[in-house]
Amino acid sequence: MATFLLTFVVCLLICGFMVAALLLSRTPRYRTSADDLLTLLDETLENRVSEARWYTIVGYPIRHDPYLENVRRRCQAIMDEYGQPWRFEQGGALFSATGIEEIRALREHLTARLSLNDRRAF
Repeated sequence: MATFLLTFVVCLLICGFMVAALLLSRTPRYRTSADDLLTLLDETLENRVSEARWYTIVGYPIRHDPYLENVRRRCQAIMDEYGQPWRFEQGGALFSATGIEEIRALREHLTARLSLNDRRAF
């Protein structure tokens, strides 16, 4: 009987701690930053980004910064218009030449905006 009570109390404590941990923990949140987008665009220009990585970052909405959300949507539009995932699987580029130029222009615009924001901070 003592073994049963000891086992019951230990199981009850473990279940109680598990419920408390689940109630006190939050859902993890991923916040895409401008640096994440710049890294993605750099990798794209160097032809090092995979389709999965592209969609991991570009497919997740950015709710904390409207400007970054517009950049993300523009990236989606570029993929829809100039994306060539079938060529990437065969060792080619993920985007056509026109798409690469669009990505380069978008990257330069994002870099200019970030440097302008950095100057305003000082």
